[in-house]
Amino acid sequence: MTDNESKQNSVKQLAKIAPIVRGLLAEPTGNQDIPYNPVILKSLTSKEAVEFADSVKNAEAQEYPAPLTKDQGLPLFPEALDINGPAEELRKKLSDSIADYSAQYNSKPTIICLRSLGILFVDPGVDKSVLPLKNKVALVTGAAGAIGYGICCGLLEKGCHLIATDLPGEKLDSFTADLKQIAGDRVTGIPIDVTNEGSFVRGLESISLAWGGIDIVVVNAGIPLAKFLKDIDLDDFRRLEKVNIEGTFLTLREIARHFILQGTGGDIIIVSTKNVPSPGAGFGAYSATKAASHQLGRIASLELAQYGVRVNMVAPDAVFSEGKYKSGLWEEIGPDRMKARGLDEDGLQEYYQSRNLLKAKVTGRHVSNAVLFFATRQTPTTGATIPVDGGLPDATPR
Repeated sequence: MTDNESKQNSVKQLAKIAPIVRGLLAEPTGNQDIPYNPVILKSLTSKEAVEFADSVKNAEAQEYPAPLTKDQGLPLFPEALDINGPAEELRKKLSDSIADYSAQYNSKPTIICLRSLGILFVDPGVDKSVLPLKNKVALVTGAAGAIGYGICCGLLEKGCHLIATDLPGEKLDSFTADLKQIAGDRVTGIPIDVTNEGSFVRGLESISLAWGGIDIVVVNAGIPLAKFLKDIDLDDFRRLEKVNIEGTFLTLREIARHFILQGTGGDIIIVSTKNVPSPGAGFGAYSATKAASHQLGRIASLELAQYGVRVNMVAPDAVFSEGKYKSGLWEEIGPDRMKARGLDEDGLQEYYQSRNLLKAKVTGRHVSNAVLFFATRQTPTTGATIPVDGGLPDATPR
């Protein structure tokens, strides 16, 4: 094995351990809705950090690897860890080590040194806020659009650390830069292709090394197609199938594994659509594939409840823009819809607004509010859907 391959393997192993450690360091609250207060867990993998982690004698060193200081307490050096063994055995060893440390020092460790791998440490930054999602880490897929922007802003305002993901490129880079103007270092952008297993796994590894794990996942990635069934090319249908169905499946599968490894529950919110209960002619491929995505969410709610994971859906009607961000869906299908109805862009938005009972313009922030209802756990709910459509009689039952 080359040095580079050895380094990559060590990073993968540390990324596997980080969520377990983060879960063990979370403080139980006794509240069934918010059972744990999480920590932000960072990693050090420099040569200096790995060398420091290799010997318990280094706890007596005058200086710790930057940015660590002796004020953060004595490091924990867990012994006899089988990194490649079963996750439950690894959790038991780490749990016992943390319990022994806590009994001796009357507090949990904030620096954990892992031989040959590096150091995990609790972010020492003092955050005195009382925001409901403080220290929670949220992942939003397909973020760089109107709905994604509204959701990301809402999560940041409630205190989250946020990972915005989308396909790599200027669009994601610019989107992340805009969010950093709002929340600085609480935002990071990570390119993830939700249809690519390797891309998703690497993205989760990056998140685990950055902040220790994930608490909230918003499944927002999706693509549209506006054509009658008789006119749809099979390859076009398969393109929607790959993103809207396989992308949701892959996200649910990998996040389920992550949440189980972390052991502190979690929240998954799927951005569905009003087209699930009320499909439209000429929108069959989108309606069908989003219905499959929605159904995967309902199944996940049945399977993951035993782990303290809640899975819910929000179902918006047409959202055209949020701030400077336009909906990718409506940029693609809007021109044909405008042509079919003889309307300009403003007229098309008015058409969709006028068809709901409340005559309401549905915005990305409205979708965000529905996401936040679930993410902040206002009620003990899983497997449910909140319509965000101004009231559409043909989308009942509500």
